[in-house]
Amino acid sequence: MFDLIVEIIAVSGLLGVAALMFAENVFPPIPSEVIMPLAGFAAARGEFSLWALVLAGTFGAVAGAWVWYEAGRRLGMERVRRWSSAHGRWLTVSPADVDRAAAVFRRHGAPAVFLGRLVPTVRTLISVPAGVTEMPIRRFLAWSTVGTAAFTFALAYAGFRLEAHYDRVEAWLDPVTTGVLAIAAISYLYRLITYRGKGRKPAVERRHDP
Repeated sequence: MFDLIVEIIAVSGLLGVAALMFAENVFPPIPSEVIMPLAGFAAARGEFSLWALVLAGTFGAVAGAWVWYEAGRRLGMERVRRWSSAHGRWLTVSPADVDRAAAVFRRHGAPAVFLGRLVPTVRTLISVPAGVTEMPIRRFLAWSTVGTAAFTFALAYAGFRLEAHYDRVEAWLDPVTTGVLAIAAISYLYRLITYRGKGRKPAVERRHDP
């Protein structure tokens, strides 16, 4: 995994960083916690500037977040709830989960977007309730960009500062990356097996009864 990311960045440069961050936000194949520090190594070696790297990573990540925002906006609350009732098992999201996420988002709004973009896994999911509750797109993009830029800079700067220890970091980061992906897969399988979406549904329906 380490070598694959390094090769993509070496061949495609900043465009590759933006593409990796976009893909990570649409359907996380590789965690940004790996992408940006490795890109930071490249910046430290003079392949591109640190600020250009942060800009490219932020752009790709926000573009990916916008995809989920737009999906939530177009579907709307009731369609998202119906979809989660019929197919939510595969994403381990029940109608009750959708209701809770929307309720939290309505209470906290912009701070939820900013803080959500700083938290792994939540970074992608926070875009859906933003779209479902029809948060103004400019407001969503502004807060998402601020949160994403802070997160991206921290990761890129960590890699930039560790450039002198590149060989040492490479030795342990590759197995760590594989371990992170394995844990994510195991966690997903556990949630899939223990999913109880149908058991929660009646409570959600009662909540909407007059």
